Amino acid sequence: MVAEDDAKQAELVRRYLEHEGHAVTVVEDGRAALEEVRHREPDLLVLDVMMPRADGLDVVRILRAEDREVPVLMLTARSTEDDLLLGLDLGADDYMTKPFSPRELVARVRTLLRRNRRPAAPSPAADPTPTPGNAPAPAPAEAESDDALTVGTLRVDPARHEVSVGGAPVVCTPGEFRILAAMAAEPDRVFTRQRLLAELHGFDKYISGRTVDVHVMHLRKKIERAPRRPVRLLTVFGVGYKLTDPAKGARRASS
Repeated sequence: MVAEDDAKQAELVRRYLEHEGHAVTVVEDGRAALEEVRHREPDLLVLDVMMPRADGLDVVRILRAEDREVPVLMLTARSTEDDLLLGLDLGADDYMTKPFSPRELVARVRTLLRRNRRPAAPSPAADPTPTPGNAPAPAPAEAESDDALTVGTLRVDPARHEVSVGGAPVVCTPGEFRILAAMAAEPDRVFTRQRLLAELHGFDKYISGRTVDVHVMHLRKKIERAPRRPVRLLTVFGVGYKLTDPAKGARRASS
């Protein structure tokens, strides 16, 4: 879905996305965007910031408050760092400033859709009512991905784009996942903000390492019991951040 009040801009985006093979719905204001998402949630929302009735920032704020996980790519003529950080802080997954390259927008959309691909619904069984003679065999347990990364009870599965803590699933945005996966691959290594910013790709063209701080703040709310007193995702003052197993720290403290 494309939410853009500039008819020419909306038509340009629609044509490029349809040429890529996407089915595109266009709405012209923030309230229409909210109603359309609630009625039929799209796979991705391309959202202009400056719109009538409700601006793009309000739309993102409301969608995330309603626990809707639709990926959001924001478009804006604003280019100040505070505006961009606010959009990310509210839950946007990516940001492009106007004027932008339509080809780059298509590439960003492709990347976001790939990272947020929804699992296919299971096929209906040929005979849903088994008889004593044809009772189905129990389904084999699903094997865990071989390339899953573990740091204590934190598990990051890059193949399935899944995160869990102590077996409980954790929902991450694409940016949060990329940072967490990079750090889980090298636990206890100190990552500078610039190194983590590079993991985000599209962001580093126009915003600073403060973007990383926003993502870390969100991750701590999701993987820490006490986000203000983190034991997994630690700050290394003056350098950056590191991901560690809190049980190791507890063992060192008791020895």
